[in-house]
Amino acid sequence: MIAVLLPPTLGVPTRLPGLADGLPDHGFTPVRPEVGGDDQPPYGTRYVARASLEINRLVDPQAPTALVAEGGSGPLLGAVGQAQRAAHRPVFGYVLVDAFLPQPGSPTRADIAKSQSPEGGETGTDAADEPDGYRTEPLPMLSDWPDAPCGYVLTDPALVHVARLAELRGWTVRRTVPEKASETLADLLTDLRGMA
Repeated sequence: MIAVLLPPTLGVPTRLPGLADGLPDHGFTPVRPEVGGDDQPPYGTRYVARASLEINRLVDPQAPTALVAEGGSGPLLGAVGQAQRAAHRPVFGYVLVDAFLPQPGSPTRADIAKSQSPEGGETGTDAADEPDGYRTEPLPMLSDWPDAPCGYVLTDPALVHVARLAELRGWTVRRTVPEKASETLADLLTDLRGMA
């Protein structure tokens, strides 16, 4: 079984560099695609296209696969999942790690932050480092998602409200500390695999 760990957008480094460490002990092969080129508009569409090409290159099309999005890639998880479905790649689960949730339609990142966070939220990037229009561009259209069980791993207390929204959607939510995020993710993926 494959766990594709989608990195944050705009080349932002992961907050959880050891996230993949415990996955092999639970039967999951971690795959970290190199997703770049999303620093020019349309930012979201470029990220989804590049992530999809990388997944196609790195993952056998018949391998049961879970998609895991961290940080700024969270709102794009549904679009990446739709691309996998279009490519006839089986996705058995989706996990967001310290990320805003995908929303139906084509909202902007600013819309998502406003609706999912009482304080207007963070996107995992410093606004000064974001290119013009990053927060205000409409994200790729999202409909008919999720098509597999979903979960949420929370290590960042600033995103507690988002984790509650995930619970309201009926998703499995696990709260942990960064040092135990890998084990928590592995356990959650095991549970999602059993639900698929």
